[in-house]
Amino acid sequence: MENSVRIRSNSITEGVIWKQILRFFFPILLGTFFQTLYNTADAIIVGNMLGKEALAAVGGGTATTVNLLIGFFTGLASGATVIISQFYGAGDEEKVHKAIHNAWAIGLWGGLIISAIGYLTSRPLLVLTKTPTEILPLAVEYMHIYFLGGFIVVMYNIGAGIFRAFGDSRRPLYFLIVGCLSNIVLDFVMIGTLKMGVSGAAWATVLSQLISLLLVIISLKRRKDCCKMVFSDIRFEPRMLKMTLYIGFPTGLQSILYTVSNLMIMTAINIFGTNTVAAWAAYSKIDQIYWMICNSMGVTVTTFVGQNYGAGLIERAKKGVRVCFAISMISTFVLEALMVAYSKYAYMLFVSDPDVIAIGVKMIYTIVPFFFVYLFVELLSGAIRGTGKSIVATVITVFGIVGIRTIWLIVIPHFFKSIEAILVCYPFTWVVCAIAFIIYYKVGHIYSSGRLEQI
Repeated sequence: MENSVRIRSNSITEGVIWKQILRFFFPILLGTFFQTLYNTADAIIVGNMLGKEALAAVGGGTATTVNLLIGFFTGLASGATVIISQFYGAGDEEKVHKAIHNAWAIGLWGGLIISAIGYLTSRPLLVLTKTPTEILPLAVEYMHIYFLGGFIVVMYNIGAGIFRAFGDSRRPLYFLIVGCLSNIVLDFVMIGTLKMGVSGAAWATVLSQLISLLLVIISLKRRKDCCKMVFSDIRFEPRMLKMTLYIGFPTGLQSILYTVSNLMIMTAINIFGTNTVAAWAAYSKIDQIYWMICNSMGVTVTTFVGQNYGAGLIERAKKGVRVCFAISMISTFVLEALMVAYSKYAYMLFVSDPDVIAIGVKMIYTIVPFFFVYLFVELLSGAIRGTGKSIVATVITVFGIVGIRTIWLIVIPHFFKSIEAILVCYPFTWVVCAIAFIIYYKVGHIYSSGRLEQI
């Protein structure tokens, strides 16, 4: 390997655990914040400049449908992240290099496939989810443009995951800041100055993601160690592909099924009309404040466990999980209190319609107080995946959340005709799934032998 440099410089297998976790976590949190700001900026600008119909078109069911398709390949690529982190923790430079370029191959081909599928299925999926007719043309317009650049989104997520796998969470943050600021500027130019409407919001998102992707590629090209990006080395490596599919396919499948259940919820919400759809679209932006904390800690615990498990530091991995829980619980309880207390004002950022705001406040009261329960799902599943045992995590999630949620949406609406009755399925299924993860984590021997080399 040309100019090979020892790869442990960013390792999180050494040092004080809580310091290493926070040093890794905060850049991811800030990065997730700016990632969320992509969509939130669209929602605020679109809602205030184009109205509630446009807001409903770019949020709600549209966002969920996008996640259905992009989420699978992002989940599949997460298998590559676990592989890279374990080999990085073990100090195996050759395998790290192969795993990185195998991940790029997955991102390239997977992204192109998802762009084609997403473009062709946008309208049928929106019709299937009973998107209100008055916003359907706008939603289709937005999704068509978004999926033209779908491969850019997938490739960027691959690149950011590669950096995080070897303990560098700062550079993805810098790339996201640049991308987010570009997105906001492009929003104002394309929606405000050029009067491009909903299509302007879509193009602004795609182009800003392209800027972030180019920064990822440039940074990896400039590296002098085994993590350096070499275009000619981008290919499927059979053994790495097998390991990636073993870990990533269950995660990608889980993402699809999880999103299908959310689409079912969106279908039920669409029946209540445009005001409720607009309220849900705004809520999906407001609750991102929590999800960016939760998901960032999930990435942190997966990487921390992956590297330390790969290095054979089992007790350190276990202690890291406990530290992640302590940090997450404190921040979640504070956030729950703030979101409930100031729910009305949060909605006023997106829309001025009092009916939409009233519906949205009910949504917050129904779901937000139970956010802390989901931490058990996110963090324990992250720890389990960090050891390479993603199949069990997927089974628990599919049956504990997707299965029960599906039954709920089939049965409950026949007896209760309120939006609250629909949304209660979120906290109920979180509780069921959390209990299952706690039991498996305690008795499932997830830290026993079975590292990637044996796959």
